[in-house]
Amino acid sequence: MQSYGIPIWKTSPFCRIIIPLMTGIILQWYFQFSISVIAIFSGCFFTSFFLFYFLPIELKFRLQFLQGILLMMMVLYFALFISWQKDVRHHKNWYGHAYNDSSTLVLRISNPVTEKTKSYKAEADVETMITGSNVISTDGKLFLYFSKDTVAALLNYGDKILIKGKLQRIKNSGNPGAFNYERYGAFQQTFYTVYLKPNDWILLKEKSINPVKRLIFSIQSYVLNVLQKNIQGDKNVLGIAEALLIGYKEDLDKDLVQAYSNAGVVHIIAISGLHLGLIYVMLVWIFNRLPWIKKQKLLKVILILGCLWLFSLLTGASASVLRSAVMFTCIMIGKNYFKQTSIYNSLAASAFILLCYDPYFLWDVGFQLSYLAIIGIVFLQKPIGNLLYFKTSWLNKIWNMLAVTLAAQLITFPICIYYFHQFPNFFFITNLIAVPLSTLILFAEIFLVAFSWISVVGMLIGKITGWLVWLMNFIIQSCNSLPYSLTDNIYANIFTTWLLYFFVIGSCTWLIKKNKNYFRLAIVSLFAFTVLQSWSKIMIRHQRKIIIYNVPKQQAIDFVYQDKYFFVGDSSMLGDGLLRNFHLKPARIALQANHCGTVLPGLYHRSMEWQFFDKKMIIIDSAVHFIPEANKIKTDILLISKNPHLRIADLAEAIQPALLVFDASNSLWKIASWKKECEELALPCFSIPENGAFILDIE
Repeated sequence: MQSYGIPIWKTSPFCRIIIPLMTGIILQWYFQFSISVIAIFSGCFFTSFFLFYFLPIELKFRLQFLQGILLMMMVLYFALFISWQKDVRHHKNWYGHAYNDSSTLVLRISNPVTEKTKSYKAEADVETMITGSNVISTDGKLFLYFSKDTVAALLNYGDKILIKGKLQRIKNSGNPGAFNYERYGAFQQTFYTVYLKPNDWILLKEKSINPVKRLIFSIQSYVLNVLQKNIQGDKNVLGIAEALLIGYKEDLDKDLVQAYSNAGVVHIIAISGLHLGLIYVMLVWIFNRLPWIKKQKLLKVILILGCLWLFSLLTGASASVLRSAVMFTCIMIGKNYFKQTSIYNSLAASAFILLCYDPYFLWDVGFQLSYLAIIGIVFLQKPIGNLLYFKTSWLNKIWNMLAVTLAAQLITFPICIYYFHQFPNFFFITNLIAVPLSTLILFAEIFLVAFSWISVVGMLIGKITGWLVWLMNFIIQSCNSLPYSLTDNIYANIFTTWLLYFFVIGSCTWLIKKNKNYFRLAIVSLFAFTVLQSWSKIMIRHQRKIIIYNVPKQQAIDFVYQDKYFFVGDSSMLGDGLLRNFHLKPARIALQANHCGTVLPGLYHRSMEWQFFDKKMIIIDSAVHFIPEANKIKTDILLISKNPHLRIADLAEAIQPALLVFDASNSLWKIASWKKECEELALPCFSIPENGAFILDIE
């Protein structure tokens, strides 16, 4: 942890300035400071830092700590500024400032169109907005969804289209624990989406193409064609091969991806630091053995970095691979030109560069996992490897590989539990098999692309690659099917995650440095973690909820009592694993609720009526004829679902609801009509597609 007796904190200046940089990014995201506030305080700190040099030398020495504080504050306000500048909503030409429903937009397709289950998806840059007689040059992005009955699949990068469709603000479903799609869009600088039918858009003749992006997409298309032509087998084989080499995921089977995730090896099919690391190690090994290159330091660095960046372009220049390329560039330069530099300083320097380029990388799961995994390997691999020694060399190599896996897993498992709520119990075995096998596949695919122009060689390498991918899929799926291969539905929040990290770091540092202070940190963190988990279990004992989920074209309701739930809704929500996992599972994990079986305390059902403790709900999901009664049926919730043919006025003659709820299985135009009727009758109503999931807490 020290270099020549100097603490690592002193030898790693970027480790110090990365902290205020990240702090500033977080503060700007949550508090949204104005540019005037940022400018005023930045000017104050820059001026103070400059004036510090005019102080008498003895006073400067005495106040040296103040200089460090001023520098940190300057970095913090620099972070506030770059975060403000990155937000497209602060640009005067952002289309969102002047857009209205009568506006016509000229868009440029910025990425290849991808096919989804029920639509085609594309991303587009908004270049021009026409409002009345005004033509305005604009900037900003849109997510486009085309209906399957359009020719959108034929659109290419650089094509321009004219649209006049009503844009929809990106918003969350409101389901408990659900993916924050609104924040994801904001990090991509995209705040609106639009669904287009055949008559909603026109393809223009002109194109607007960035030569570099066109080259990247052309390379990616060429690589895909090579793989599709030479790798034979089922779709799962080709899908994994495409994902492993260039990160193309459109042909991946969802169940197979889930199997890789359950086995703890999903990082293999996501282009990341692992792939660049393998290429880096291979290049260093090759160039260190070439007699005319190994002694030419500058030439060797240029060739290695050139090959790394060429591979990045070859794989489609995705954000994850570019992050890894920057990381290894900093490591390579630091290792070759700054002999006293720390690996932590090189990692912090690469993170600093990336965050200056895009501050919102800080929330990217891939960014977090990449850096945490490498830090874990650097920090823990050697101490773990030294725990055991085998006289047999191949056993030593296996143990060292396991030490790398364990080091990375120790540092990343708290954040993996936070994001994915599961832990692969057999990650030791699966990584021991899958990492070497995927390495062979990766190198085989590189050779395949390089020599595919020789048909015989391409066919032979393609067959070998296909067989290796099939073998890896078979092993992963077999491990996934074993009993107890996965611990699932693990509850975690931001506080328990931080406490787990304090425990892991404290325990590992104590074992390495034998410092009792780190042991105390570990014990206190573990105690606080236990208290938090116990408190959450106590709070669950008081849990009573009715949740009507926001699932497009589906009826989905959970009655939750303590740690149990009872589901009411469409059977497709039970059969479709993707729908269930995306919309329902996060809520049940957040609520720590498991299926109750057939009976839930406090829940009674008769025909359309559901009684849950003292709350009554009536569900109408088909046309019903009510006979007006002298005494109206009183209910707390009247849920209208499945587009029934009815008038609110007719319902009001027989039912007296405290609240009408329209779920997402209804058409939007029908909900709008019903809401208008409710306003005329002074009936309170709640639209789930507009306002998100409906959650009723029962006291």
